[in-house]
Formats: sequence, C-alpha cells, structure tokens
Amino acid sequence: MEEAYIEKQLFSNNNFTESPLAAGEYDECLFKGCNFSEVNLSGFKFIDCHFEDCNLGLIKTGKTAWRNCRFTGCKMIGVKFDDCNPIGLEMQFDGCNLQHSSFYKLKIKATGFNNCNLTETDFTEADLSNSSFGECNLLDAIFDNSILEKADFRTAYNYAIDPEKNRIKKAKFSLAGVAGLLNKYDISITP
Repeated sequence: MEEAYIEKQLFSNNNFTESPLAAGEYDECLFKGCNFSEVNLSGFKFIDCHFEDCNLGLIKTGKTAWRNCRFTGCKMIGVKFDDCNPIGLEMQFDGCNLQHSSFYKLKIKATGFNNCNLTETDFTEADLSNSSFGECNLLDAIFDNSILEKADFRTAYNYAIDPEKNRIKKAKFSLAGVAGLLNKYDISITP
C-alpha cells in the first residue's frame, strides 16, 4: 500500500480516533484542534508541521519522525517520544501538558519548553544541551545521567536535579531555584 504525501494542508477539528489519518508524510501542515488520543502514528513523518490545541495523549510513536515540529497548547500526556525516529528529531513545545511523557536517551539539543507542565516527565540520559525550560513545572521530573549543559532553568520551578548525577556545566538557574539542586541533602534553605 502506497503511503500518502500531504503538503501545506490545514486539518481543523478532525477526530482521528474515528476517521484515521492516512499513513505517510506530512510536510508544512497545520493541525488545529484535532484529536489524536491513543492513535497509532508509528512510521508517520511530520516535517515542518504545527500542532495547535490538539489532544495527542498516549499516541503511539514507533519510528515516528518529528522534524522541526511545533506543538502549541497541546495535551500530550504519556507520550513515549523515546520510541520516535531519532534522525533529525526537532521539536518545540509551548503551553503543552507533557505530564508522564518520556524523552529517555533522546538527543534533543536546543529544545524549547515554554510554559509547559512536565510533571513526572522522564528525561533520563537525554541530551538537553542548550534547551530552555521557561516557566515550566518540573515537579517529580526525572533527570538522571542527563546532559543539561547550557540549559536554561531560570524561570522553571519544582525541579530536583542532582548535580552529581547530571552534567550541568554552564546551565542557568535563578537564585530562588538553587534549592532544586540541593534536594538530596535534605537541608532547609531560608531567604
């Protein structure tokens, strides 16, 4: 069966749980208010696509290619990005709920997470060099053996990052957030 090639198309308020999206490559497409909840997107290619106010909760991402994709205001709970195609992987997130998602072992340098809920998100062994976490909630997010060099956490909050278990050289933190680097010592810090 031949895969579809779709270019510069708008998908607005489509419910792909009822009418599946054709397997294939999507180039410069805009998905607005679409429901992908639990849809299998394995093997799909999304290049220069924008997802706006979509529900992508629990999607299947086996070998899915996300190349220069932006997600704005999307619900992306429980997505295993670590199953994606790592070649050319490039994503930006603005105002998204990525709770319980996983970026395990991914090289996602210079990724922008802006105003996102990253509660209980797994960044174990991920390379997040030069990434930014502006106004992000990182409560119980997992950073273990992660590369966070030159990452910006200045306006992020609720994080607990062990400097002995992660590479944080030249990462940026606010004075108020420094306590998140000392959690393992169980000490009290007062202003």
